[in-house]
Amino acid sequence: MLIGLLISLPLIFSLLLFAMKDQPVLSKKIALAASLLTFAVGILILIKYLSNPVGYLLFRSDIFHSLGIEFTLGLDGLSMLLVLLTTFLFPIIIYSGFGSGVVRRNSFYALILLMEMALIGVFTTTDILLFYIFWELALIPIFFVSILWGGQNARGITFKFFMYTLVGGLLMLVAIVFLYVQTPGEHSFAFADFYKVVLDPAAQKWLFLAFFAAFAIKMPIFPFHTWQPDLYFTAPTQGTMLLAGIMLKMGVYGVLRFVLPLFPAALNEYAFYAIVLSVTGIVYASVIAIRQKELKRLIAYSSLAHVGLIAAGVLSRTVNGLEGSMIQMISHGVNIVGLFFCYEIIVRRTKTGEIASLGGIASKAPIFAAFFMIILLGSISLPLTNSFIGEFLLLLGVFEYNVYLAAVAGLTIILGAVYMLWMYQRTMYGEVKEATAGFTDLSRQEMVVLVPIVVIILWIGIYPHMFIGIAEPAVKSILMIP
Repeated sequence: MLIGLLISLPLIFSLLLFAMKDQPVLSKKIALAASLLTFAVGILILIKYLSNPVGYLLFRSDIFHSLGIEFTLGLDGLSMLLVLLTTFLFPIIIYSGFGSGVVRRNSFYALILLMEMALIGVFTTTDILLFYIFWELALIPIFFVSILWGGQNARGITFKFFMYTLVGGLLMLVAIVFLYVQTPGEHSFAFADFYKVVLDPAAQKWLFLAFFAAFAIKMPIFPFHTWQPDLYFTAPTQGTMLLAGIMLKMGVYGVLRFVLPLFPAALNEYAFYAIVLSVTGIVYASVIAIRQKELKRLIAYSSLAHVGLIAAGVLSRTVNGLEGSMIQMISHGVNIVGLFFCYEIIVRRTKTGEIASLGGIASKAPIFAAFFMIILLGSISLPLTNSFIGEFLLLLGVFEYNVYLAAVAGLTIILGAVYMLWMYQRTMYGEVKEATAGFTDLSRQEMVVLVPIVVIILWIGIYPHMFIGIAEPAVKSILMIP
């Protein structure tokens, strides 16, 4: 029943906000309360899950049984980690926007809560048709958030994103229908029945390409990434946090949940080429990030580089690669939200994100500079921070698959340190510029956002045992290790 609350709470409060007249103060309080309640339910589920970490069914309804759809929601280690990430980040993302100048707050926060419901649905459903419905439903709120509250050229850029993801989703739907027809006995959309389907190598090839295209667009990985930097830049900061912090994890989740178990023969033939694309994206995004002059675009390209390494680790089909991907999804989500919030703080005070216009902020706001540094060190995988654990396991997994690809993939750490430390030095130190002359230190609201982010960065880096323990049974199940 608890998992039913995970879905219903954000949906009910979203509908309430849509029905309200625009009351800015009340709207944001309702949205924050809804997200905190959902997070509390997520913590209760975690406590219950840790007593039985194999995975179990939590919620079932026969409402769509006549259509062959089992409305079942369940958790294993993979789902548990992503539910934790989602429910943890949504209150932070919502509260981070309290100091922004967002108009029509009731609709803005209603869309964000609707997106939370859809994302949790993606990560918890055990019926592949429901997975597809939640997958497409998650696209609708971010589409309107980006168009209605985005910056320059928001309509064209968002439409490009919409078309990319729509085409990928339609390819996946065709593949789902084909697999449904192949399910044994009375046809079913249940994950368990899809896993029983026996496919010849030729069919696996085409189905793999359909599923992988949908997931590669969502992550995104090179060369399916062209929508990402522009949309991250033009979307409002809270929208960018949703896209980078949580929504891209849908693609990684899809590869883990469907591509690896369903298409082993196709992976034997094509995994190498997919990893090459992922590794190419690491180098490409890192080099582009080094050349960026605008802070938000630099962070966007850094995200693309890290996702390339996650994808390579998943496709390596090793225990270390899969465990690393699960840990790194959590770490990347926390870090990227923290980085984009630091960007938001800078822009609120200086009205610019141009790196050349910034400088000397550490002398004006030493507490902010310290928080920014911790988040930055997490993003470049410094030992004792969260990304070190994930990226070490990812590189080890890719190394087990192919030494040469691992050597190239390792550039993500070296190049990441180059562009992130370069950016930090030019924004935090040096001469105080006109734009930063009146820079003030963190407010209480900003501290409330940054403290839990830093706590998680250090917690996973120093004591990752709980997260690895949650991931391990799911990895063994995906790889069919007894």
